[in-house]
Amino acid sequence: MRRNKHEASAFADLGIKGPFLEALQRLGFDTPTDIQTAMIPPVLEGRDVVGQARTGTGKTLAFALPTLQRLTPGIPFQVLCLVPTRELAVQVVDEVRRLAHFTKLKSEGVYGGSKIRAQSSRLREGPEFVVGTPGRTMDFMGRGDLTLTKLTTVILDEVDRMLDIGFRDDIRKILRSIHTRHQTIFTSATIDEPIRRLIQQFTSLPLEINVSQDELTVDKVDQCYVTVPRHDKLRLLKMLLEREGVERTIIFTNTKREASRVTARLTKSGISAAEIHSDLVQRKREQVMEGFRSGSIRLLVATDLAARGIDVEGVSHVINYDIPDYAETYVHRIGRTARMGRAGKAVTLVTPEEGKQLTEIEKFINKMIPDHSVEGFVPSAPRDGMTGGRGASSQAPERGGGRSEPVGANAATPAAPEPAAPQQTLGARFTPMRRRRRL
Repeated sequence: MRRNKHEASAFADLGIKGPFLEALQRLGFDTPTDIQTAMIPPVLEGRDVVGQARTGTGKTLAFALPTLQRLTPGIPFQVLCLVPTRELAVQVVDEVRRLAHFTKLKSEGVYGGSKIRAQSSRLREGPEFVVGTPGRTMDFMGRGDLTLTKLTTVILDEVDRMLDIGFRDDIRKILRSIHTRHQTIFTSATIDEPIRRLIQQFTSLPLEINVSQDELTVDKVDQCYVTVPRHDKLRLLKMLLEREGVERTIIFTNTKREASRVTARLTKSGISAAEIHSDLVQRKREQVMEGFRSGSIRLLVATDLAARGIDVEGVSHVINYDIPDYAETYVHRIGRTARMGRAGKAVTLVTPEEGKQLTEIEKFINKMIPDHSVEGFVPSAPRDGMTGGRGASSQAPERGGGRSEPVGANAATPAAPEPAAPQQTLGARFTPMRRRRRL
């Protein structure tokens, strides 16, 4: 009993009370993270809050816990929480329900991929806390199933991701339709000028909290890359899975088609894996995620749809089968491991012609990513005229009539041969003076 009182005290000191402390004890949460420590008191006070923190730092609990404590049971639709994806909607609802376990407060999720009639029926039960994607939320508002006349709190979770995938206009329409006096909470891993404009338009003297400490990557992620010809990527992936001692792993691809192909090839090789992307029906996606959370599914092959929507503890590895098109996406992907202070590893497969993308990622995170060799892997010869590069060789691939082109930030535009470029740092805060290695 002494242990429980001690565990509760850290959250109690922030203002959390009664049944919510019991729920935290039941869930095993004893020490608040930095973002939770900073956000919970002002949210309890009813202030508008903008919380910026890296992925995996506990932002959901930071806004959900104090918001739940401020609710009056029995009054429907007091909270509307907007999220970018179905997966995140499901996870936020699950988290809210766990935190409200010892209360009569109800929560419901509204998102595409599930039957509108079933969701409409559950909304008629009058949940106090509603979590939805912008499109489906607007559908229910238009039908009259979701009214905002008693709204006290609106939350925009992962707002940067919502803007990335085109929800800007929907978000503005929803926020403009709220005419009650209410609290507004924004959470985001990054805050740029478009988000800043939203904050200025739809909040009142918000308290801005930034616990990211100017570091975009998770400190405890052990990052590396492996150079591999394109035609050898699947063979290398299998060797990585055998040699890395993976436990629960997410393999990211850039397309749905590639996710299906990789999953099928792994399964054919006797390696059990499941895929998740937008072409799967919602029921199947929920089954896959439940299996991944429970541990019955150990390998998950995902597109970037799931990069922000997978919040599962114990992910030991993230493998970028395809290097992402944008450096920001890399950060979101590797944030699926090393969550809540745990250690994790991120491995990126890079083909010889993708050195520029790798360098852009390094510049963005302000950190050199070390190369890694997989024991026993020897690149094979290209098949059927495929070009592939030279595996882990330090020699650069040939382009532009056989000229060896340096891999780096300025490597995209062919130019006449010239003396080697001077050594460069990756950024103002990064000082190692070594040239970008050739792949």
